[in-house]
Amino acid sequence: MRDWWLRTALVLQSPRAVFVALRSDDPADVSARSEPVLLVVLLSGMAFVLSTKTAAHLMDDGDYDGLLVAVWAFLAGGLFGGVAYWVLGAILHWSSVVLGSEGTFRRSRQVLAFAAVPVAVSLVLWPVKLAVYGDALFRTGGPDAGSGGEAFAWAWVAFELWAGVLLVIGVRAVHGWTWTRAVLAAALPIVVIALAALA
Repeated sequence: MRDWWLRTALVLQSPRAVFVALRSDDPADVSARSEPVLLVVLLSGMAFVLSTKTAAHLMDDGDYDGLLVAVWAFLAGGLFGGVAYWVLGAILHWSSVVLGSEGTFRRSRQVLAFAAVPVAVSLVLWPVKLAVYGDALFRTGGPDAGSGGEAFAWAWVAFELWAGVLLVIGVRAVHGWTWTRAVLAAALPIVVIALAALA
């Protein structure tokens, strides 16, 4: 199990080796991956919901305080992360099968999860944002709406792009495919999550 916790961090530095390791269908190895995958799904879901317009208005009506925002981020993030894990995993698996994959649905989901590590890591921006803007982050028209807020928004986009690149690398490594084939397989889930982010 310790190996997969290390690989969860290593995917940011040496992604190919981590994704190649996902080829193993050994039951002990598959089980060892489950907790890191769960953590990544939860944290990336939290990062995503905190980036939404809904989060930016939570404190407008006074019903939410800091603790309730944290609980909301955990619950909504867990729900969104879980749904994204299964739905985007299914889309990735379908597009991979169409292109000739003989891999399992579980492996497609796990490739997606390890590719999402940069999104989970983007949560490190939040202590900085809270230090700079405080609870204005959760109010309409706060000071974070200016150019400083745009800098954080671009940082979030960079983390998402990083995750997209990792997904392509992961699909290529786990299947041993060409770059073109990997891009085609990863394109549909990337488009779906991009549309969700824009919405």
